[in-house]
Amino acid sequence: MRALTAAAVACFTLLLGLALVATPAAAEPARYTLDPAHSWVQFELSHFGTSTIRGRLGPAEGSVSLDRSAGRGEIGVTIPMASVSTGLAMFDKHLRDGELLSTTEHPTAWFVSRDLRFDADRLTELRGELTLRGVSRGLTLTAIRFACYRHPVLQREVCGGDFEGRIRRSDFGIDYGLPFVRDEVTLRVQVEGVHGDPAP
Repeated sequence: MRALTAAAVACFTLLLGLALVATPAAAEPARYTLDPAHSWVQFELSHFGTSTIRGRLGPAEGSVSLDRSAGRGEIGVTIPMASVSTGLAMFDKHLRDGELLSTTEHPTAWFVSRDLRFDADRLTELRGELTLRGVSRGLTLTAIRFACYRHPVLQREVCGGDFEGRIRRSDFGIDYGLPFVRDEVTLRVQVEGVHGDPAP
């Protein structure tokens, strides 16, 4: 009887070991580095209800971790605020002032997210936090488009897309020009991340 029990235990142990070996390990998330040539933040807001002020910031720097099969990931992006450009040098200088972007005291803005939403393996939304002028507020970026492809020159996977979100500048202490210049700012973010480093 003891021999049969020992044999049964040995058989069970062997089967368990084989099952563990046969079970595939969990896939590691794919990590991407933002390509500075294709990663920028554009902004726009209404000016006196007539025209629209438009400009851009960047290039943005950062990294992305994606596990598309599991529907999760995280992203961390830094934005150089002194890079603000509207095409008019005097206006850009004013935007850098303390009453607006305050780029001397706050040279960098950050966006971080660990709440990524997917439709199958397609990234559809980023829910995170934007830190601007030392103030952090929630920000949701919705994907207008998102795709991945094999770069013909780098021979590596590239994933990216266009994202859109809205903030109120007064939430970050920027109330200059209110109510004549609109409080709500539309953000349009373009990013591309190269699997590994962007350089070949």
